[in-house]
Amino acid sequence: MVSDRTRKLIRQRAKYLCEYCHSPEYLSPDRFTIDHLMPKSLGGSDDSENLALACRRCNERHYNFINGIDPETQQEVSLFNPRQQKWSEHFIWTADGLNIISKTPVGRATCDRLDLNDERYDEEDSIRRSRRFWVEGGWHPPAEDPCQLK
Repeated sequence: MVSDRTRKLIRQRAKYLCEYCHSPEYLSPDRFTIDHLMPKSLGGSDDSENLALACRRCNERHYNFINGIDPETQQEVSLFNPRQQKWSEHFIWTADGLNIISKTPVGRATCDRLDLNDERYDEEDSIRRSRRFWVEGGWHPPAEDPCQLK
């Protein structure tokens, strides 16, 4: 069981952003969840180095997967691990801040597995709709995240 102290540490370390899709927790109606990078069902622990802050949709889509398929090469690769990798090395925002673009095989496999842009849904039913409001409000994308040039 993850202690309240560890939950607080994870949330602060993540700067209150989902560590996969970089959605801000303060704009969510629900508190974000603590995700196990190596799922407990596969032998993962509750150690803080195995934990990440995740919005509910990313946590549910991550499920117990540690690998995904790079849609470009069809190779199996590890999913993005925020404890070992830097978000900006694998992902970039489109200039309008609505979509995450993958820059690497790890990024592509993670984007596909977690469907970070809700590409399987109509935009009216997707995370892109929320992102559009966040951009209009000046809350998104996170200031430290790289964006495509216009």
